[in-house]
Amino acid sequence: MLQKLKKVQQVLIYVLFLNLAVAFAKIIYGTLTSTLSMTADGYHSLFDGVSNIIGLAGSFIGARPPDLGHPYGHRKYETVAAIFIALLLVFVGIEICLNALNRFFTPNVPEVTAISFLIILGTMCINYLVTRYEYKQGELLRSQVLIADSMHTKSDIYVSLSVIVSLAAVKLGFSLMDPLIAVVIAFFIFRAGYRIIKEGSRALLDMSRIEEKEICDLVMGVEGVKGCHKIRTRGSMGDIKIDMHLLVQSDMPLEDAHLVAHKVSKKLKGEYKDVSDVVVHLEPSIQRPQGSNSKKTS
Repeated sequence: MLQKLKKVQQVLIYVLFLNLAVAFAKIIYGTLTSTLSMTADGYHSLFDGVSNIIGLAGSFIGARPPDLGHPYGHRKYETVAAIFIALLLVFVGIEICLNALNRFFTPNVPEVTAISFLIILGTMCINYLVTRYEYKQGELLRSQVLIADSMHTKSDIYVSLSVIVSLAAVKLGFSLMDPLIAVVIAFFIFRAGYRIIKEGSRALLDMSRIEEKEICDLVMGVEGVKGCHKIRTRGSMGDIKIDMHLLVQSDMPLEDAHLVAHKVSKKLKGEYKDVSDVVVHLEPSIQRPQGSNSKKTS
């Protein structure tokens, strides 16, 4: 686990430097040429870098082992970091909308040159490579922060496409397209923030992660299992926890019953790569399971 989290931190550091390079290129040239859409895109990229720093902090704290105050570990700090990234996105979106509104009342024709297009196209290529790399690493390492951050960076690609359209429109004499495209950029930013918050809230609110019936059907295939009920799941990507009540033959020796529980735990962890912990409560099969979700065989 510790090795995996160190790898997550390493990926975030790589991405941080690339995001900062992309951001400053857009911001500096956008400011010099008064191109609002490019400047807005640059600040979006800059907050990509800020989100990397937040992700690093969350990952660093989340890497701490369980202790007396946090018996389930510190992985939720990583989820909190991901949600904070989303809130920063919302803040940036609001700022862009306000700047676009101000441009409508005080028109200013930006300067568009061939360099403008080259900067946007170059940064788009970098963002595409960063997004693919970070998302693949996020899937491989089952890191919610990396997945969230890759979604953030991915939105830069669509934003940059919008900026290209804006630059072309300004070049053709439609200067109002610049603030309009800035509003479109803000929409993509809000959308990315919403998706990150939605996923993060599932972990913080302990929402169910896997269907009970799906787990029970899988468990019933283990030899010695007579039934299962009271199945609960919670957690986040790469750290899903399951607890359940397992029914075994009433006269089964305790040692054999624990072996069945071990097989169930191993099977669930093998089937679901995000499952990190399984707690099994053993019960004799002569007891009738409580609740409508119970499943028992004779």
